[in-house]
Amino acid sequence: MTEEASARSARADGGYTDDGRAAGGERTAEDGRHSGHVEEIRSLAASARAERRRFEAPPDGGADERALSYVREGVAPVTGVYVEAHTGGDHARFSQTELDLLHRALNDWLSLYARCYGVDVDPDATVRTAAEILLQTHDAREVARLLTDVPPRR
Repeated sequence: MTEEASARSARADGGYTDDGRAAGGERTAEDGRHSGHVEEIRSLAASARAERRRFEAPPDGGADERALSYVREGVAPVTGVYVEAHTGGDHARFSQTELDLLHRALNDWLSLYARCYGVDVDPDATVRTAAEILLQTHDAREVARLLTDVPPRR
């Protein structure tokens, strides 16, 4: 991404780049209060945003495979970092920036998942809800399906 495109994207996201860093590289008051997961969260958010920008519809018959790849590459890791932080040994507290990035990343991945099936949605699911569904179902694909209603139950 060019510096100009990154700046435009940062302005559209409240002054932050795709990975949640302040535009222009300046430090924020919250920088010292991030959890030990901040770099992983930034990477997940940046990957989701980049994938959303370059999305192309899957070829005929390829919707399930592509949708599953978005679950594996995005929905599962985003939800997993949240679950790990809250059930693992460190019981990490996320900063507001980290929570915002997790929220945006989850919803970007969910949007991509739905678009594989020709459904254009802009979900607003919380990572906590996704984590609760994952803990109940043990199935990241079911998390995506329940949060997008795509594909609809038959």
